[in-house]
Amino acid sequence: MAEMREDMKSKIRVGHGFDVHRFAPEASTNKPLILGGVTLPDALSLEAHSDGDVVLHALCDALLGAIGEGDIGRHFPDTDKKFAGVSSLILLEHVYSLVTARNLALSNADITVVAQLPKLAPHSEAMCVRIASSLKAPRDCINVKATTTEQLGAIGRGEGIACHAVVLLEGCE
Repeated sequence: MAEMREDMKSKIRVGHGFDVHRFAPEASTNKPLILGGVTLPDALSLEAHSDGDVVLHALCDALLGAIGEGDIGRHFPDTDKKFAGVSSLILLEHVYSLVTARNLALSNADITVVAQLPKLAPHSEAMCVRIASSLKAPRDCINVKATTTEQLGAIGRGEGIACHAVVLLEGCE
């Protein structure tokens, strides 16, 4: 971030986001599994109005929370047909434009995907790179990690995927 003038006060904002989607009963070639903007080769599909990218949905909610702008459903309602099947990368870029319009920039994002399946470690770096690219942020500002629920609950039974995201925004007033 550019150096701040002495007459400008620094401001810091934190946001948290959460999203969850269930797996579709059958995989669909029309709706592949997309996480963090990356299409995974697994034969799974998530039920959702958009592309169902729980990683980017949680990240959007975290960014919106940090700027006091509600949640992703307020901005992109699932009742609006224009968002049917939309890429969550488009949603993320719009949300981030709201952030930058407030003279804020992403300091970092820490994202935790909760899934029993598929294995996400092989894809986490690609997700970090894709998210950083969409936000025009340095790669080291984005962290994506995964955990399981040790086969407990709906996630543990392989019924879906959840995600938490925390962001730190910095700027000047």
